[in-house]
This record gives sequence, structure tokens and C-alpha cells, in this order.
Amino acid sequence: MSNDDGKVTAQSDGHKLLITVDRVGKRNSFTPPMFDQLSASLAELEENPDLWVGVLLFAGDHTSAGLDMPRFFGPGAETRASDPDRFDPLSIGRRCAKPLVMAVQGVTFTVAIEMMLGFDIVIAAADCRFRQLEPRRGIAVFGGAHVRYVQRAGWGNAMYHLLRADEFNAERALQLGLVQEVVPVGQQGDRAMEIADEICQCAPLAVREIKRAGLVYLERGEQAAFDEIPAMRERTLNSEDAREGIMSFLERREAVFRGR
Repeated sequence: MSNDDGKVTAQSDGHKLLITVDRVGKRNSFTPPMFDQLSASLAELEENPDLWVGVLLFAGDHTSAGLDMPRFFGPGAETRASDPDRFDPLSIGRRCAKPLVMAVQGVTFTVAIEMMLGFDIVIAAADCRFRQLEPRRGIAVFGGAHVRYVQRAGWGNAMYHLLRADEFNAERALQLGLVQEVVPVGQQGDRAMEIADEICQCAPLAVREIKRAGLVYLERGEQAAFDEIPAMRERTLNSEDAREGIMSFLERREAVFRGR
């Protein structure tokens, strides 16, 4: 890997995995190796039972200017073989079952928007600039925005921004439901970690079941999601964490969950 490839690092902090994207000199524009490293970090989160929540952070003043276009579409473009077992940072293929929180700031273009639309909770700095530029480059959106934008913002709002490739700010993103909070510049990472800590106060089995069944609704519809309720009950009510939750209520204390 060359010095220009960028890097993605992962560090555990209690039950959180803090994942940081760092290619500051190129406004964190993504290269194929960065996607590989991000995929590996998501695999680490998924496979380690002591990790309950992932937090995605970006070094420097900007989230990402998007893809490093020549590395993906130029004459010497780098190709990757399709692997259904590989965790997909865009959450189109294999998706992480554990909660994912993302903090964004400054320039947040193209693939950065599509990545955050595949995450569960997004905290935006007040200086965010959002733009889906692909139509201005002669290409369609390949990272799922044609689906996830519609899910989050509705058809008219999605087409209003996707078809014009315009730029909008953090408050507009909040209005559209693309982000869940807007905070002062510099506080987005800390706030994302606070959100992750709040999630870690809940039973991880229950949290994962809520996410899993919510995705069933998105992918297969209302009735399929309702049909998941017996499985949700079975997987949570019979757990040690459910017993701990009930005992903590009776004993008027904070629950200590173990993910079992």
C-alpha cells in the first residue's frame, strides 16, 4: 500500500469500536484500499462479541470529497472481485448487524452521503456541505442513493437533490432526515461517541434484534416485519440480559448487560 492510499484505523474503547478514515491531504477521498480496510474494520466489529457499537470518524476538516475517481474509473482502475462474505461499507452487500454511528463534517460529497445513508445514526457538524455530484460527472449513483435517499427523504425531495446535483447544508440534511443531529463544528465526534455510549447502556441482543427486524421492514415490507415479532421475543426474552433487565427494575438499579 502506497503512502497515497490513505488509511482506516480501528481502536476499541469499552464496547465501542472507533473507526477513523484518514487521507486528509486528499480530503479523505476514498481509494480501493481504504474500502478494504473499512470492510475489515466492520468485520472486526461484527465478529468480536465484546464490541457492541461502531463509530465512524473522519480525520481533518472534511468527511470526504468522494471517490478518488481515476482509481475507480480511469484507465488503470483497480478492480475487486465480488465477495458476498465481505462486509460492505455502503451496506448494499453484507451488512453489519451491530449499530453504526457516523460523524460528518465539512465537505460530505457523493459516496460519503451514500455511506452515511447505510449507517444507523448520523451526527453532522454545522459546517457540513452535502452534494451528490455524480450526474455532473456523467455517471449515475452507484452506492445506493437512488434507494436510500428515497427511503429517508421521500421521492420528491430525493429527486430534487439527486437530479440537480446541487449543494445543501446541514440544516437541510436534518430537515430531510439524512442526519439526526446538527452540532457545533468540532463536537460531532464527541457527540457520536456519546450516542454510542447511550446505545451501550442497552442490552446488545435487543438492540441488534431491533435493527435486524427494522431492516426486514425496509427490505420486505410491513407484514414481513410484523411476522418477525415471535423471533424477536424468542431471541430476547429468553436471554440472560432480559433477566438482568427485569431484576435491575425490581432492585431499582442500573442493569449490567453482558450480551448473552
